Amino acid sequence: MAKKSVLNKKSMDFLEKYLNNAAPTGYEWDGQKIWMDYLRPYVDEFITDTYGSAVGVINPKAKYKVVIEGHADEISWYVNYISDNGLIYVIRNGGSDHQIAPSKIVNIHTKKGIVKGVFGWPAIHTRNKAKEEPPKLDNITIDIGAKDKAEVEKMGVHVGCVITYPDEFHILNKDKFVCRALDNRMGGFMIAEVARLLHENKKKLPFGLYVTNSVQEEIGLRGAEMITQTIKPNVAIVTDVTHDTTTPMIESKKEGHLEIGLGPVVAYAPAVQQKLRDLITDTAEAKKIPFQRSALSRATGTDTDAFAYSNGGVASALISLPLRYMHTTVEMVHKDDVENVIRLIYETLLKIKDGETFSYFD
Repeated sequence: MAKKSVLNKKSMDFLEKYLNNAAPTGYEWDGQKIWMDYLRPYVDEFITDTYGSAVGVINPKAKYKVVIEGHADEISWYVNYISDNGLIYVIRNGGSDHQIAPSKIVNIHTKKGIVKGVFGWPAIHTRNKAKEEPPKLDNITIDIGAKDKAEVEKMGVHVGCVITYPDEFHILNKDKFVCRALDNRMGGFMIAEVARLLHENKKKLPFGLYVTNSVQEEIGLRGAEMITQTIKPNVAIVTDVTHDTTTPMIESKKEGHLEIGLGPVVAYAPAVQQKLRDLITDTAEAKKIPFQRSALSRATGTDTDAFAYSNGGVASALISLPLRYMHTTVEMVHKDDVENVIRLIYETLLKIKDGETFSYFD
């Protein structure tokens, strides 16, 4: 018999609203407010910091602290230069892909509101077919319909304005979630669902739980670096996305074999504390939650690294959601994987003991 879905209509309404809201790196606050409003019934209090990381706390008086974490920001662009004839050149804010830009509609965020624009591209008829020039940072431009630089500036656009894509959430074939910013708005969604399940199932944890939605991951784990110093946790379970390596032009021998629909991905890496990871995999096996494994050289490239190497060392682990087409506007994940990440974090929390050190020397 199929397991009952952990997601309900309220969950899905929140997910759609949360994904459709723009929250580029450095400008996450509106998304954080949406996230906090949803989480509010399930936590005792909130912590926020100067740059916008948000933490919902359960059992705030407990000395032993466990973090479950995702990151809130999405990749975007900055206005970098405005030409005399009113075209806008950009630089990255995070790992934005220049090759997908041509013909995309954009939202430029200004003090006067959203200004619409398009990444233009020369027609196929006019290009040198013997030597096609690919999209590059120095040849992609945004056209907002202005005749010159003065008109661009009159519309409220200036150097430093942040630019996002407006692509919104939809579902393919009943169980594939598609949107921009699934990396890693899905993480914030999944940890919020864990808090909801703990509340609805009346589970009392013997420790403080810090449901943490960090900012600025896309430009170097910066939000996690800050908030871990505020929380000073004993344990951190981080969730992010990882690559489905079955899509074209990805070499599985290099990247490993990972696939959407086959379950959460448990990371093996120096930053991952092995006893904590073993607790996660043992829990998955005991609860019959499917999972995959991934080996990561040196760094995980996720907020796991920031937590693990903070405060003299924090026992940390990484549970990833397999995703197709990362850093595009059509990122795709499988509903079953989303639910199984939620289940795996939830069930693992129920196994953690108050004061557990995960030390090999105890």
